[in-house]
Amino acid sequence: MSVVLVDGGGTNIGSVRCALQRLGVDAPLTTDAARIRAASHVILPGVGAAGPAMRRLAEFDLVDTLRSLRQPVLGVCLGMQLLFARSAEADTPCLGLIPAAVHKLPAAPGLRVPHMGWNRLLPQRAHPLFAGLPEDAYAYFVHGYAAPAGPWTLAGCRHGSEFSAIVQNANFFGMQFHPERSAAVGSLLLKNFLSL
Repeated sequence: MSVVLVDGGGTNIGSVRCALQRLGVDAPLTTDAARIRAASHVILPGVGAAGPAMRRLAEFDLVDTLRSLRQPVLGVCLGMQLLFARSAEADTPCLGLIPAAVHKLPAAPGLRVPHMGWNRLLPQRAHPLFAGLPEDAYAYFVHGYAAPAGPWTLAGCRHGSEFSAIVQNANFFGMQFHPERSAAVGSLLLKNFLSL
């Protein structure tokens, strides 16, 4: 197994790398397209804004590289949002691997935006990614934008309205929460992803 972390400039890269090391996997950080294409698994972490993240991927000529990958790819937090067609955050075109737009979480009385904290994952169907996952699994979220629920949704989450917490389209997967900060649940989900 050869796992790489795409250096999209996200501030969670170090903690994702440490979470993988706890699973016995040393995943180098790279912007090298050939190294990314040769990996068995690719992880795109991200914390920040969609516009600067997409500009960084374009700067390193990685947009088409990521779109063309056939191995399992996992977007984490902003990395998941970049898998979608566009983000309402500065109306940013994204990778277009999932045909929907990411939207700003709606504010409401008593509802904190950005969404920060532990929330329950709501699996929508059986999937190998969920092997061993407890029925009342919680994960740690920090985000102000979210992807809508749709045929790509493997698990949802509710914060006011429901949004996609885990997505899949072909070999592309995404987790809106931070598996690297989600204790045993996050570790299990990362381990299951690496088994795909």
